Amino acid sequence: MFSPTSTKPLRGVRIVSLALNLPGPACLMQLKAMGASCIKIEPPGGDPMWHYKPQAYAHMHAGIKQHSVDLKTSAGQTALAQQLATADVLLSSFRPSAMRKLGLGWRTLHQRFPKLIHIDVVGAPGPLAEIPGHDLTYMAEQGLVNGLNLPPSLFADMGGALMATQATLSALLVREHTGQAKRQEVALSTAAQWLGLPQAWGLTTPDGAVGGAHAGYRVYACADGRVAVAALEPHFAAALAIVAKLKVHHTSDWFVEATRKQLARYFKRLSRAQLATIAAANDLPIHTMP
Repeated sequence: MFSPTSTKPLRGVRIVSLALNLPGPACLMQLKAMGASCIKIEPPGGDPMWHYKPQAYAHMHAGIKQHSVDLKTSAGQTALAQQLATADVLLSSFRPSAMRKLGLGWRTLHQRFPKLIHIDVVGAPGPLAEIPGHDLTYMAEQGLVNGLNLPPSLFADMGGALMATQATLSALLVREHTGQAKRQEVALSTAAQWLGLPQAWGLTTPDGAVGGAHAGYRVYACADGRVAVAALEPHFAAALAIVAKLKVHHTSDWFVEATRKQLARYFKRLSRAQLATIAAANDLPIHTMP
């Protein structure tokens, strides 16, 4: 039974996952942490994640029961049906056409298991779900890939995992209140679009306050590394102005080149250790890096 007041709110909820690679397993890991009983069904060859990063696979699947099942066989279909008969949620990450070929289209699923929720992680929404894509292509589509460099993390995949978790919780609440189970599609391209909104709004573009235009929100060189400075709010900016002896009188002064140059000189002469001491003593949001 769904228990929203419990410290493990999904205790009693049973989830069966067919989802491979990163977004689905990352979502399953979160649902497990919230108390859900989770079962992962994998093809005979296993999850590709296990092959190219066993440590990541192990981290995401800790405490999750795994079964090797060939869904292309009648025996595999029977085994899956047995699991779904007592499940609350099916989590998948195949293209819609692949799900239909396996007899797992929503209409069929809903007829056979009317109380089963289906969280379907796809690349792009609706008919675009059949078009191949990956985290990198969805990030590129939103202008989040710079030059020839790869992004430092799989943002669309992890954002999609969070959205799939949110969709699961939402669908469980809907079923709790209405008795109706539903299919909810989660598109990685939508996750990338969501993550790209600050850039679309102009917040992180070069002329944006958190894109480098504000002198108190930048990365500077220090004596033995780098320092990330996030003194954006007025009280943080005021504290930074005092310790760095800046001549700023209005918010607009933080957006001029002279202020950036003065801060650059200030940070360049200080070590990471000195900056850590200054940050702690003055309640400044800064973090040093090699």
